[in-house]
Amino acid sequence: MARVDLQLPEQFYYTLTITVRMTDLNPGGHVGNDQMISLLSEARYRFFCHYGFDEFGVTDQGIIITDLITTYKSESFAQENLKFEVGLMDFNKYGADIIFRVTKHPSGQVVALAKQGFVFFDHHARKVTFMPDHFRRCFPGIGQPDPGN
Repeated sequence: MARVDLQLPEQFYYTLTITVRMTDLNPGGHVGNDQMISLLSEARYRFFCHYGFDEFGVTDQGIIITDLITTYKSESFAQENLKFEVGLMDFNKYGADIIFRVTKHPSGQVVALAKQGFVFFDHHARKVTFMPDHFRRCFPGIGQPDPGN
């Protein structure tokens, strides 16, 4: 099977560090796939909060994740600090791709690369909606959708 080759964005817009907990480990003694996805979701949530956006849609539109790709480059263990860099690519009129680079801090060793596709979603009407202008304006230069999408 061919390996997935994720492209990285030109710029990361948000960075945070999370310390690996012992509860993040699987029976192999390293961060498990399920826990890495949870850590990526936490990074995504904090990214949206940083830009003043409620991803749950309590007061406005929320988001839903449409796809997820994660490639693992090295193991990570309890008490290691993981740096999550968060960027955006492939904007369209409904959403974009969130790109993550996860590295050990301070060594910089890459642990994982990931992409979560997302669209904006009206949870009350149960339908996909257009990307809000206030979100698009947070990312000048890349926030213009491809006219074909």
